[in-house]
Amino acid sequence: MALIGTFDTKAAILSIDAGAPKTVKVGQSFGGVTLISVEKDRATVEVEGKRRILQRGQTYSSARAGSGAQTVTLAVGAGGHFMAEGQVNGGAIRFVVDTGATSVAIPASDASRLRIDYQNGQRVTTQTASGPAPAWLVTLASVRVGDIELQNVQAIVIESGLPVALLGNSFLGRMDMRREGQTMTLTRRY
Repeated sequence: MALIGTFDTKAAILSIDAGAPKTVKVGQSFGGVTLISVEKDRATVEVEGKRRILQRGQTYSSARAGSGAQTVTLAVGAGGHFMAEGQVNGGAIRFVVDTGATSVAIPASDASRLRIDYQNGQRVTTQTASGPAPAWLVTLASVRVGDIELQNVQAIVIESGLPVALLGNSFLGRMDMRREGQTMTLTRRY
């Protein structure tokens, strides 16, 4: 499902299963999705008893593929980047999918908010777009995107120069990734 647009706090334009966009009012259901609330660029929906927050331009899909594997589908966002709403150790975080990042990378400010005791990790120096920055290697108890949750995921916490968390290859390496036009589907391999 994708949030195409919003009308104040009254309605949202949704696309379900890559179908034609439809305007749905708050409280109304369409295609098994109930619109709970709408804000400027996001909407809260309920699917199969679970609430999800959709950002405009982001697709959320979570299902078992024909083989029984877990999948999540993301839509390309601003600047051509794929964004993913997720969780680290149960706390909410927004990721940019980065196939060039060796591991999940988290800004120190997000790590502190998520109560990750990163300063007990191994201290290293890493290169960011802003130049060298102090960082710590850590192991995250869990990383979740949609209904795909992995345990014991290697990550790096970067002190400065990283404006947003990166969903790197310590997570993506355990997925099959397929891009079709404006969407990317991640399917859990193991």
